[in-house]
Amino acid sequence: MEGELIERLAALTVETGANVQPGQIVVVMAALEAAPLVRAIAERSYRRGARFVDPIYVDTAIKRIRIEHADQDTLEFVPSWWTERQLEFGEQHCARIMLHPTVQPGGLAGLDPARAGKDMMPALKENFQVINARTTNWTVVPYPTPAWAAAAHPELEPDAALERLWDEVAHVCRLDEPDPSAAWRERFAVLAGAAGRLTERRFDALHFEGPGTDLTVGLLPTSQFESGTATTVDGIVHGPNLPTEEVATAPDPLRVEGTVRSTRPLEVAGQTVRGLRVRFEGGRAVQIDADENVDVLRERCARDEGASRLGEVALVDREGRIGRLGTVFCSTLLDENAASHIAFGNAYATMVGEEDRERINESAIHVDFMIGADDVAVTGVTAAGERVPVLRGGDWQL
Repeated sequence: MEGELIERLAALTVETGANVQPGQIVVVMAALEAAPLVRAIAERSYRRGARFVDPIYVDTAIKRIRIEHADQDTLEFVPSWWTERQLEFGEQHCARIMLHPTVQPGGLAGLDPARAGKDMMPALKENFQVINARTTNWTVVPYPTPAWAAAAHPELEPDAALERLWDEVAHVCRLDEPDPSAAWRERFAVLAGAAGRLTERRFDALHFEGPGTDLTVGLLPTSQFESGTATTVDGIVHGPNLPTEEVATAPDPLRVEGTVRSTRPLEVAGQTVRGLRVRFEGGRAVQIDADENVDVLRERCARDEGASRLGEVALVDREGRIGRLGTVFCSTLLDENAASHIAFGNAYATMVGEEDRERINESAIHVDFMIGADDVAVTGVTAAGERVPVLRGGDWQL
């Protein structure tokens, strides 16, 4: 059964996620554990006409050894050929695929969170430059591993946990549909409708209210909500995240005020941050607290000038498949599509008009954390101060 799901996931990744084109170079970044899916993606890509498939493997154990034993002053070092290669992906208009998770959940447990936060690899700041240039068609898709299954379902025995996770990934990726790609085209259309209605309202800000949360996120004059697909400069339509259930935009990084509480744990540098609480003043996070592993996030948010400001605000309703399962996946790719969220760090240039491109947040990081729930109300605030219900009880009000 797992082999069949791998083949269906590979087909969805190549055809709908990355939408690989004949003659393209295809780059696949994955954990060692994801090799079966990498091979299936390679076969699908070559059959589709790819010129070359380049797998890049990440070994969580090697990353752990580095964090544990390397000189602290070297933990932020990135070899020049890594950054040059990332930029070359854009120059050659490659298709890029990342299999999630690359760093296995729990793989860095027990290490100093501050040291873990310094090592960004395999994430690179140049990735955002390539994304904003829209020169590559790219996607991120999940691949269940034993370590991830243990984190998501600690109540089950290892084999049962992995089987459960595969069942859930198949469901949220719509692999249980007769034609997963057609099912995603239908869902993309629904999300595009929600994004269009939000953009049309031209809200000045979004106000989140719930237990431990009273947060106002200012928007830019040309902030526009995007949904499940993106288009490259070459006209290639692709799905950057599969699964996806969000509509998102770039906020004004100087206008975020109030306090917010995370509603789900988040994975940062292979460590789980639980009970996150953040206070913003003048757009900047001035206080970051958590029940577990707060130092790994504090380290990330001190990375550069934009790391403690917001680069994204995303809304998720309760109709998506992920939230309905009730599983805390300990995976940002899935958990961020179960609940509304905000993100520290870099913004995406396509989410604003040309006149506001210079105002969006820039950073080497992009860390999403979930702040939405049925008991968190989202209200749109107009420039005139009118308050318009947007989400109530997880349902769209527009």
